[in-house]
Amino acid sequence: MIGRSRTDSVDVSPRASDTGDAPSDLSLDDIYHLLQTKRRRDVLRYLRAADGPVRLRELAEQVAAWEQETTVEQLNSSERQRVYISLYQSHLPKLDNHGIVDYDKDRGWVEATPLTAQLDSYLEPSRGTGSSELWLRRYVGTVALCTLLVGAIAAGLVPIPGLVGAGIVLGSFAVVTGAHAWSTDAYCR
Repeated sequence: MIGRSRTDSVDVSPRASDTGDAPSDLSLDDIYHLLQTKRRRDVLRYLRAADGPVRLRELAEQVAAWEQETTVEQLNSSERQRVYISLYQSHLPKLDNHGIVDYDKDRGWVEATPLTAQLDSYLEPSRGTGSSELWLRRYVGTVALCTLLVGAIAAGLVPIPGLVGAGIVLGSFAVVTGAHAWSTDAYCR
């Protein structure tokens, strides 16, 4: 480990591999290399939500659906096969060799290991949380309400000065943006 300090590595001790040559810890470079591929990140997100082992076919279908921005039912066979083959031949063996997943290639099963959770902080929130959609709705709602307020002030329906209305609009956006920033920061801790 010449040239690498302890602060540059994360203790992610892999399980004993069949070859016995798995590293005892992963550097940040190793972690970033493992997570550089969106398919591997999607695999980890899927496994994070799974209860126990999953079939490789189910995993590949969901990853393919995410990539195509569709449902599993709407995938065609070539979209399924392309993802299945890359997971089978490349991505899952790489994650397995580092002890991040248990991959039984012969039986077609994949399971998260305790080390999988240690990589969660490097992944963005899973697609199932709906966090970005929720914030989008909050911003759209704020725009709609502020537009109604400004229209009502302009039509003389609300008896407040324009500067007070402008302050309300700015304050509304400040509150929503501040809450969004706080929730994002709280997630990162």
